[in-house]
Order: sequence, then structure tokens, then C-alpha cells
Amino acid sequence: MADTINTDETNALIASNKVEGTTVYNVRGERIGTINNFMVDKISGQAEYAVLQFGGFLGIGADYYPIPWNILSYDVEQGGYVVDIDKDRLDAAPRYSDQEPSFDAQYNQQVYSYYGVN
Repeated sequence: MADTINTDETNALIASNKVEGTTVYNVRGERIGTINNFMVDKISGQAEYAVLQFGGFLGIGADYYPIPWNILSYDVEQGGYVVDIDKDRLDAAPRYSDQEPSFDAQYNQQVYSYYGVN
């Protein structure tokens, strides 16, 4: 009986391994990247960022864009997340390539300010 329970997702919850690799679209339905991973606040347990992977080939030469989790919405029909940002605005967004930022309060302010989120 226990092996029939789907442990990867429910109506309101999804396992982290199913989020990673999910396509992200802009509001026009254009694919802008995939979710590489997401960052969770250790204290509150809330997802803070989805780290969008964009560019490169097979992860080589890709850039990573932390996007505030609360500006993403899931679109069942597209089977991916949607964010109201175009590729030009994404190009100018905070990002990193090889070395992850510290994700400290200053970096958090920079990312959230860029996207107009408090």
C-alpha cells in the first residue's frame, strides 16, 4: 500500500528534485531558462530564490540568476514557471557564473530591489 503513495508531489506541494530542471517562461510564453536550484531560508523554511540557469551549453558557460520565489507562478498548461520579465531585463539582472554570491542581506537587497520586491 505504501508504495502507491506519490512522494514527489501533492496538490499543493512538490519535491525539490522535481522543481530543479523545470522550464521558466516569460509572460509571452518564451522559454527563458530552467531552474537550476532554489534557496530556502534556514529559519523560516520559505523558498527565497529560484536560481534560473540561462545560456551556455550543458551547463558550461551558463549564467545563474537568482529570482525572488514570490514573483514566479506555476502554469499547469505549460508545465513550468512563469515570470513577468523579458530577456533584455533578464540580461541586466543580478547574476553569477562560476562562484555563488554570499546570499547575505546586501545581496538579498540588490536582487529584491532589481525585481521591485520588498
